[in-house]
Amino acid sequence: MKISAALVAALAASSAEAFAPSRPAAAASPLCAATLEAPPNGEAAPAPAAADVASLEAAATSSSSAAEKDWPVDGDFVKDSDRILPGRYADQESSIAIPFLPRPAALDGSHAGDYGFDPLGLSEKLDFYAMQESEVRHARLAMLAAIGWPMSELLAPSWMLQNGCAPSVLNGVNPLSFVAIAGFLGAAGFFEYKTSLRASQSTPMGKLHQKDMSAVWKYGVPGDYNFDPLGWYSSCGDDFKGRKGLRDVELSHGRVAMLGITYFAAWEALTGHPIVENNMLFHPNALFPLLVAGYVGWTQIYEVGPLDEYPIEIKYTNEGEMKLKRLQKGVSDVTDRLTESTQKSKAQMDSLDEKFDLYEKLGAAPKKVQDALRSTYKYW
Repeated sequence: MKISAALVAALAASSAEAFAPSRPAAAASPLCAATLEAPPNGEAAPAPAAADVASLEAAATSSSSAAEKDWPVDGDFVKDSDRILPGRYADQESSIAIPFLPRPAALDGSHAGDYGFDPLGLSEKLDFYAMQESEVRHARLAMLAAIGWPMSELLAPSWMLQNGCAPSVLNGVNPLSFVAIAGFLGAAGFFEYKTSLRASQSTPMGKLHQKDMSAVWKYGVPGDYNFDPLGWYSSCGDDFKGRKGLRDVELSHGRVAMLGITYFAAWEALTGHPIVENNMLFHPNALFPLLVAGYVGWTQIYEVGPLDEYPIEIKYTNEGEMKLKRLQKGVSDVTDRLTESTQKSKAQMDSLDEKFDLYEKLGAAPKKVQDALRSTYKYW
């Protein structure tokens, strides 16, 4: 009985607490703004007056406007979106031009024509700007020479040439050609002397280059002579991307021209014949179109893999393998048809030869024709 009475009393107490009204929660005391602690003696921190709030907002507005007005903005400031950013290839350890060699530190893709080709490490030993300036000058001179060399052999009078070859150090020169070459080299040397230490940032084109290269260095662009009479410098786009792209094109053509003029000089020195003699590039013939057609056909089937991966792979294009099988099947079918046709024709000729001795008569025909022609003129 005592145990049951205790259980009934406990249940009654718990049910009374469950249905009793809950007590209101004590309001959280605000924290002090300076120390983030509750105010002493449990007193609530006084709320700021409306006038004080207005004065604080006004002070904040005036301070922000004053900060914006006092922020200096330089007139030469260039946004990153309007200039060349350095380190285009900084995350690549290998050279793009020679993937099995490490990329030189100075060749990070910031400059035009930079593909990481420096197997001798000259960019890390010599003045980088001077080397770029030298390359641009040699490239431009080589482009002029690659046109002038064969044109002189095709159009110049024989007395200006050396056995039909253009006058040069290896081919030799006559007195008149020597005077012309010496005069040209003297003018080029004087131009080199006057412009080797020039500062190009003061010209209109130099100012554009200075902004384009402001994130890379302060020297602008090598080879800048503020020379663009036809306004072609903006043909690829009147921004830093278009200008750098056109400089890439110039250097690519110049490098090919330097290789070409070296080939001209070596060929004529070794063979003694002019470069335009029996050359497929200067005389109409079918060889050059066939080479072009072969290259176009090859690119329809194969492609070269990425140059920044070693080893460089030659692989099929998307439909290259299918095109190659189709070509092989077509060639095989044509060969089979030609073989069958040839065998039939030979069988027919053999049967005619057995009847009429055809092969012997056909072999004697040229001799009879020659004798008939000789008989028409007594001095033959």
